[in-house]
Amino acid sequence: MHPSDWLQFALFLGLLTLITKPLGLYLIQVLDANGRTWLDPFIKPFERITYKLLGIDPQHEQNWKQYTFAILAFSLVGVVFTYTILRLQHILPLNPQGLPALSPHLAFNTAVSFTTNTNWQSYGGEATMSYFSQMVGLTFHNFASAATGIAIAAALVRGISRTNFQVRSHSTTSDSKPTNLEVRFTATVGNFWVDLTRTTYYLLLPLCAVFAIFLVSQGMIQNFDASTTATTLEGSEQVIAQGPMASQVAIKMLGTNGGGFFNANAAHPFENPTPLSNFVQMLSIFAIGSGLTYYLGRMVKNQAHGWAVWAAMMVLFVSATLVCAHFEAAGNPIHQQLGITAADGNMEGKEVRFGIFNSSLFATITTAASCGAVNSMHDSFTAIGGLVPLFMMELGEVVIGGVGAGLYGMLVFVILAVFIAGLMVGRTPEYLGKKIQAREVKLAMLTLLILTLTILGFTAWASVSAWGLAGLNNAGPHGFSEILYAFSSATANNGSAFAGLTANPASGDPHYNITLGLAMLIGRFLMIIPIMALAGSLAAKQTSPPSSGTFPVNGATFTFLLIGIVLLIGALNFLPALALGPIVEHFLTTQGKLL
Repeated sequence: MHPSDWLQFALFLGLLTLITKPLGLYLIQVLDANGRTWLDPFIKPFERITYKLLGIDPQHEQNWKQYTFAILAFSLVGVVFTYTILRLQHILPLNPQGLPALSPHLAFNTAVSFTTNTNWQSYGGEATMSYFSQMVGLTFHNFASAATGIAIAAALVRGISRTNFQVRSHSTTSDSKPTNLEVRFTATVGNFWVDLTRTTYYLLLPLCAVFAIFLVSQGMIQNFDASTTATTLEGSEQVIAQGPMASQVAIKMLGTNGGGFFNANAAHPFENPTPLSNFVQMLSIFAIGSGLTYYLGRMVKNQAHGWAVWAAMMVLFVSATLVCAHFEAAGNPIHQQLGITAADGNMEGKEVRFGIFNSSLFATITTAASCGAVNSMHDSFTAIGGLVPLFMMELGEVVIGGVGAGLYGMLVFVILAVFIAGLMVGRTPEYLGKKIQAREVKLAMLTLLILTLTILGFTAWASVSAWGLAGLNNAGPHGFSEILYAFSSATANNGSAFAGLTANPASGDPHYNITLGLAMLIGRFLMIIPIMALAGSLAAKQTSPPSSGTFPVNGATFTFLLIGIVLLIGALNFLPALALGPIVEHFLTTQGKLL
């Protein structure tokens, strides 16, 4: 790494730290149904109209089952809505290129992908999607799926922070002295419709409006023009796509969606025009997820705990970035065996204007944060360089993670860390005054098992099937890594890919589109159910005061215990599969063997 790389890395971490607290404080105002923000004079009337039109009582709270049902129902309608648009895009407006409708299996994959905040793309955006499909069918989900993730995180934090009863006094005497008390047990976690509305209106829309203007100032296009045909210096014709890009890129980054307007995503000069736009896009990917850790600390009245969770995420992130950058800077071992020593490292699949470190940093950020946007092609990384983004996803996207999803995923590991700490000291585990019992541990383990079984199950099926092998451009361990990466990305709702895998072949084989779509659904919604059940279980518990035997959930001891649990579970679940892919590929390439 050059001095400029270290300076940029330090600047990134410093700015991320600076914006974490103000964003966390603002999230508290947004996620409190009665909270007040400086945007109230402008947005409050629209919020009230929305509640009135939809028949929502903002004061009514839901238990975890009602909250979960609302999430599932809303998402199901969203899938059907987008699927219909994609199947009918050839007759809908804002299609100046006259693009045809998507096939049923590609429309299913795409609708599921954007509903689940995955934004996996089995297609080239500029050659497949009309402007209407991009703006209405897809960008709608970029807002809705991001808001849903934040809502789930808020529900789980409320479950942790709330007590399980309210006391009401009833008076029947003239002096208003209470004659009896009524204890009403509650286990509510908020109102999904309120959380969805407020997150969209007060957080995502304002931030994206400002961000989109900034992106336009950097040279990103925002228009409704048809494609431009230009004559190259050689005399041939080149088709240059146009379209409403800045508005979609803003929410794709802030909402950790990642779906690119162009097939090349953030490597395309229209989607990522300048070094400044590249830096700010990376920062925006982490911004809201980082702010949610401060929101956690303030809500549970233990700010040190929020910072401890943030610190665990940052240690994992910094370590992963340095490993990835080191192996990319070291270059291709096969080239070195042949006597070709590239001074600039492994530049295959990378933009010259970004270079090794910017590509490595972007790759680590986008896979740590469940974004999936890319400014380089991960399939061209070295074996260990490619292992880093793969492993970031297989940890469960808990290193900042998707907006909301990263926090509730990390809190699952917090539950397990507290449970293991309790076993070590021989006491009933407690987390912030609430006892962690068999039900909570089972729900946490169920969440992690769903992730693991889905990734490994689909990977195993594809790696021994004719349809799975037919989609590969590489054989051997790298080909296996392409399959493993695809299902890790889909299940973890990331959306990036080892681009050597063809998921939507010209032959029309639907297997990858369907299996990846199922993996996305499982990775999003089957994991949400136990997490919401965990929120309901914690909300129903009474809080006991801390004692001398209570394990503190702040400080260096807790942070490193949490890091150890995340790495241990990730290694136990995925090390055998990684050994068959990137690890064996690394040893083969260091011996100079072509794959």
